[in-house]
Amino acid sequence: MQIKITGSGSYIPTIKVTNSDFGQHHFLNEDGSIFNMTNEVIAEKFVEITGILERRYASPDMVNSDMAFIAATKAIEKSGVDPETLDYIIFAHNYGDIKSNSIQSDTVPSLATRVKYLLQIKNPKCVAYDVLFGCPGWIEGVIQAQAFIKAGMAKKCLVIGSETLSRVVDIHDRDSMIYSDGAGATVIEATDEAGGILAHESATYSFDEAKYLFFGNSFNKEKQEDIRYIKMHGRKIYEFALLNVPKAMACCLEKSGIAITDVKKILIHQANEKMDEAIVNRFYKLYKMETPAGIMPMSIHKLGNSSVATVPTLYDLIVNNEIEGQSLNKGDVILFASVGAGMNINAIVYQM
Repeated sequence: MQIKITGSGSYIPTIKVTNSDFGQHHFLNEDGSIFNMTNEVIAEKFVEITGILERRYASPDMVNSDMAFIAATKAIEKSGVDPETLDYIIFAHNYGDIKSNSIQSDTVPSLATRVKYLLQIKNPKCVAYDVLFGCPGWIEGVIQAQAFIKAGMAKKCLVIGSETLSRVVDIHDRDSMIYSDGAGATVIEATDEAGGILAHESATYSFDEAKYLFFGNSFNKEKQEDIRYIKMHGRKIYEFALLNVPKAMACCLEKSGIAITDVKKILIHQANEKMDEAIVNRFYKLYKMETPAGIMPMSIHKLGNSSVATVPTLYDLIVNNEIEGQSLNKGDVILFASVGAGMNINAIVYQM
């Protein structure tokens, strides 16, 4: 028995936001003072570091679970499974459903339950629950689905990663330019085909790192003190990721027994182009190798950082030939990897 992705789907929100759309924002320092740089220069430096030219935001009439439902529907259709035969729906997110122009997160019932309702699944033995694991949430959901299947508790699982980060950003913080919205979903099944999930690795670093990503006050001191926004210590995250993610990727690869030269693609969380490139370069340096050209497909330039949605969306775009110059074929070995709030790290070696 092998455990494989038999169908994938994604939802790319309709509202396109370019860097020039931030031209009228009033960016501030953490202490509330005016940031001493023009928005044009901010945008130039932002692109140099992150690679992000534009991002997508959910339309006002949609919430997180709506996007997830669309992605899930596509994944189910691609897999050909009867939704009533799903044993688990695992939904990775961080902030629940947040209506447009609202400050309140809604997580009751769980977003997984909401997707099950929207799918009109009647089977009560289809268990629906949410995962809060930062940006690596979708990968962790896949690892959990594999565990259920291996244990004989499931045969088919739907794993979703979806988020609306645009609704938790502080518009006075330059970091708000990184974040975006989106959804990706996959059906994970036990099959007789070769390949599938060959190894996985997960870790939580919390002794010093727990609050590298957190909810904090706006940089605008005139905003209400009881409202919180997504915040991060960018430099600390960058240094942490470069030190720890390549090691986790190497550990996962060694568990799989696959040679590094057999890895066709690395699908890494689309957080920051400069950081992702540095992570992958350090990974190959562990093997005293140069990074192969084209090994790391990127979607961040057009889609930004949509947290848990970035990896499953990237996978879905590639298998549907929607990223120029990138493809995946039967038998290809992929290394999935992510890092995010927690600080959490995980990886999967997967064979198509």
